[in-house]
Order: sequence, then structure tokens, then C-alpha cells
Amino acid sequence: MNIKSRLLGMAFASSDVLFELDGERVTFAVGAGPAAGQSPGDLWTGQALEALMTPASCARMTAALGAAVPGVRSAPIDVEVLIGDGRTRKAIAHAFALPDLAPSVSCALSWQGPAMGVTSVRPAGLLDARGLVKRLGSLLALGGTGPELAIDFVEIPGLKATDSATRRAGARIEAGLQAASLDGTGTAQLAPDRFALIRESCDLTDLAAVIRDAGRAEGLDLSPITTRGEIGKTDASVAVRTLRRALEDCLKDGASAGDRFGERLKQTVRDAESFRNIVRDRQFKLVWQPIVSMDKRDVHHFEALTRFGGAKVAPVGPIGMAEDLGLIEAFDLAVVEKALAQMRHPGFNRVQVAVNVSAMSLLTDNYVDKVLGMTASLPEVRKRLLIELTETTALTDLEGADRRLTLLRDAGIRICLDDFGVGTASYDYLRRLHVDIVKIDGGFVRDVEFDPKVRTMMGHLIDLCRDMKIDTVAEMVETEGQASVLQELGVQFGQGWLFGRPSETPTIAASASAARRLGEVAGWG
Repeated sequence: MNIKSRLLGMAFASSDVLFELDGERVTFAVGAGPAAGQSPGDLWTGQALEALMTPASCARMTAALGAAVPGVRSAPIDVEVLIGDGRTRKAIAHAFALPDLAPSVSCALSWQGPAMGVTSVRPAGLLDARGLVKRLGSLLALGGTGPELAIDFVEIPGLKATDSATRRAGARIEAGLQAASLDGTGTAQLAPDRFALIRESCDLTDLAAVIRDAGRAEGLDLSPITTRGEIGKTDASVAVRTLRRALEDCLKDGASAGDRFGERLKQTVRDAESFRNIVRDRQFKLVWQPIVSMDKRDVHHFEALTRFGGAKVAPVGPIGMAEDLGLIEAFDLAVVEKALAQMRHPGFNRVQVAVNVSAMSLLTDNYVDKVLGMTASLPEVRKRLLIELTETTALTDLEGADRRLTLLRDAGIRICLDDFGVGTASYDYLRRLHVDIVKIDGGFVRDVEFDPKVRTMMGHLIDLCRDMKIDTVAEMVETEGQASVLQELGVQFGQGWLFGRPSETPTIAASASAARRLGEVAGWG
């Protein structure tokens, strides 16, 4: 067909660009390019369709070309055409087969809007960094015992180039990596030349060879760097949580593929195993901090706080890791066990004790069942036990959590909602969970003496709790000025260094006049 006939066809199609495909490659192109100064004839001739469009667009076009009927124009096809420098431009495409061009097929493009940024270039099905973490989360939600998992990081020096051969090689590489990933959906593009994919550890596909072959097909000599992070076979949810935590650490620090992920993963596995051993062998101790009445300064109960080794401060890091890795329930139960042993001590038989429980431990019935089992023969101890629900991890099933907490309350164990703030989540907890005590977050206590707004908000909260017959505890009380304001507002109990620091032996102040004698030991035996 001569050029005149082709131009007439282009005018008939009311398009900006007309190009022809013979098999996989463009044999002819004419019209207005996707960006100023670009000529389709110069850019596209000899190129494969996958080098012109995003993978999703290429798939739609391939399907339309395969179904093209001579003399009939296809239905409109939404496509994104690659421009270069990470940009694309949307277009409407039509495919049609002309007898004079057989076996070639013609395509007409009409541009839709200006060029767009790099974010629209990501292939369909390829994840970004957040998507990869979310994919790990979806695997975690499956639970049960699964295969050994691994994450492979891949870095491909030279893939940032924007020439047509590199773009085509990039499309081939993306397809190959996606095919090698778990279920064909576990590959993420972290940067133009960096990828990460979830795989089963037993998958021995040589990713470097896949990448080199893709480059060779386009005349490129690529030298990829691959790094694998894997863990031994374990509970599937713990395995996925471990991978996710290590991945998040690397992404947060900007670590590149082949940089520190493998070591991060190994360290996370070591930390998790160390934590399991601590829980199994009960290699932690409890220290006791008093919660006192605000008027008489008498001890109402003690909070049992955990310490690992010789640490004098709360183990925030290990607890956070245990929550992330799904190991916290065993630890929470070990704390209850150790606290109950102390509560049965002859010199401790009237003292009330609060133990912390992570919201993660209330996702199933197991924690509550075990606590009720441990206290089944100890009805008097149940009356002296409080369970303090921390908000470190948000509850995802408030109805289920309330049902479980109600079982504890029905058995005589009181429930305290810890770290209560003024956020929507806190009030939603208060509305939907049946609790006996609310512990007001120390951040508000710190400012209550001098900030009228904080004082007003706390006053409303305390009034609300009083109306709901819920007791209030203010934590992190450090000055007499704070204590005075809190007492005026109606807070019943206080906790903080003003009243006593955590100690290995419970200390009791008998009255306000004895408040300075907090070092006195009472009734420990």
C-alpha cells in the first residue's frame, strides 16, 4: 500500500498516529509523536509493541490485534504510550486489518491529554514498596503452616537508561521476575533498576540468568546483583511477619538491594529466637510500681512491669518486635503466670496486681482461655487481678475482643484500658468495650498543670468516665502540682515517680503523711 493510501486511512480513522505491525514489530509509523520533537517513524519503526506501551496496554493491544477482522475497526482501547524519562501519555487506540497489508495489522492512536509522570509507567501487577509489604501482610492473614519463604532483592546496573533497547529489556525482565515470584504476583519495583520479589525458598530459578537472557535478546550485556533473604521453616504467620519486619527496616533506611537486607533478616530471626528462649525459660523478671489513691496516697494496686536481664527500663524494643512477629501472646501468658505466682506468696495475699496484655493477644480465644484456666482454682486471686489492655496494636475486631474481655470480667477479673488519649480510636474503644478502669495517657498528665485546653479535655473525659461508672488512673505523675490539679478534676488514682518508681519489692505508703516514706516495705514477707 502506498503512502497516500495510508494517510487517507489515517484521516479516515481520525487519529494522530498510524502504525503497522508485522508480527511483533512496527514496520511503519507516521503522524504526531507523543511529545514535542518526537517522530513515530523514527522512534517506533523496528520496535516491538512492548517497547512502545506499558505492559497492561500492550496486553490489551495484543488481544485486539489478534481479534482484528478485515475491514472492521476494533472497539476503542485505552493505552498508555511510553515517552521516555519515565513518562507516558494516554491514548485511544483502534486496530483494523486491511487486505492490502496482510498479514500486517494497522493501528490508529488518538492522544488523550498531556504526558504524565513516572508513576503511571508501573506495569500492571507489579507492586511498589508499600504494595510488597501489604502483600506480605495478606500472606500473614492466611495463617496456618506454609512453605519456607524468601525475599530476593535484584539490582540491575544500567537499567535506568531510557533508550528503546533498554526499555524493551526492562519489560522482558519485569515479566520474568513476576513469573518467578510467589503465585506470579509477588514482585515489586523499588526503583527503575531495583526489584524485590517474594518466593518459596525451594524455588531455585536463577534470576540472574533470567535477567541476562532478557538483556541479550535486546543486544545488552547486563550484570545483575541478586541477594536472597530467607528463614527456616516455621509457622507461616511468624515467617511472613519476620520477612515483613526486616523489609520495612530496610525500606525505612533506604537500603538498596544487596545492601543490608540479608543481614537485617538474619538479625531479626536471631532476635525472634532469642525472645522465644526468654519466654520459654522465663528469663525475665517483674518489677512493681504502685498506683495510689489521689486523696490518701494509699496504694490501690501495683502494675507488674517486665524487665529483661539487667535492664532498668521497659523493654519497648523487644515487646514491639514480639507484636510485629506474632510472638506476644506467649509472652503475655508468661507474665500472667509469673504474676500469679507472686500473688500467691504468703506476704502478698491481699495485694491487687495489674498485668499488661497486647491487643494482639485478644485476636483469638486462646489468651482468655489460658488465663481462666490458670485462675480456675483461685477465685480470690481473680478478684485481685486486673488486665491492662495496651493500645500498642490497634484492635481489629472490637466485638470479638469485648466478648473475650467480658468472659474475664464475669470471672471477677477487672479490665483496664491503658494509654487512653483523646483520639477517635480511644473513644471508640470506650464506647464498644466494657472496662472497669481507664488509664489516662501520660502525655496529657504532663501538660495538665499549665495548659487550660488539656485541663478542659481531661475534665470532660473524667466526667464521662464517672457517668459510666469507670474509675480513672493518671499515669506519669511527677509533681505535686500535677497531682493537685488531677485531684481537683476528680481523678481517683495516680501512678508515677511522685508516688513510687518500679521496684523489685512492692513498697506501700500508708497515708498522705507517709508519702515520703515510699521506701518502706510492707507485707512482702
